Amino acid sequence: MVLLDDVQFSKQSWQQRNRVRTQRGLEYLSVPVKTAGRMGQRIADCELVNQTFVGTMLKSLRTNYAKAPFFAGIEDELASVLTAGANTNRLAGLNIALITWMARQLNVATPMLLASGMDIGGERGEHVAAICECAGADRYLSPAGAEGYLIEDLQAFERRHIGVYLHVYEHPQYAQRFKPFMAYQVRWI
Repeated sequence: MVLLDDVQFSKQSWQQRNRVRTQRGLEYLSVPVKTAGRMGQRIADCELVNQTFVGTMLKSLRTNYAKAPFFAGIEDELASVLTAGANTNRLAGLNIALITWMARQLNVATPMLLASGMDIGGERGEHVAAICECAGADRYLSPAGAEGYLIEDLQAFERRHIGVYLHVYEHPQYAQRFKPFMAYQVRWI
């Protein structure tokens, strides 16, 4: 698994925020990052404004999930991981800490590489295809939302004999802390 930290940071994206299910519906938890005068910065270079968001984030998670099954069993460890990740002072450091911890919780042992450490050029699909080639991949699984640019850049994968597959996820219903059930939200631009 390659963590794509060498591409441009996109403000108000999944790179710096995620949603949690609350009694009021879905709400965002965001990580404040320095953006003024840093247009075009890479995710790897994106600095956190400060670490005060950690307390706010943990409070929101406790408020909304304290009574959820299994929350008590992970709460302290999640707080430690979130704090340690924030102490790197980098968005990538925080995200890597959280992704690594979640993978461990789910018993996912797939090796992880940082794209920034691979020294690969190219834009969009050419960049992703070059990363796949460097990692020895013969298939690339992408979220369906990237279909537009992947179709335009498909030759970059074909030249390298890398198959491109779109992941179309059919969301099952499961017990949630609040009702009604809310699946992921898809918004086409």
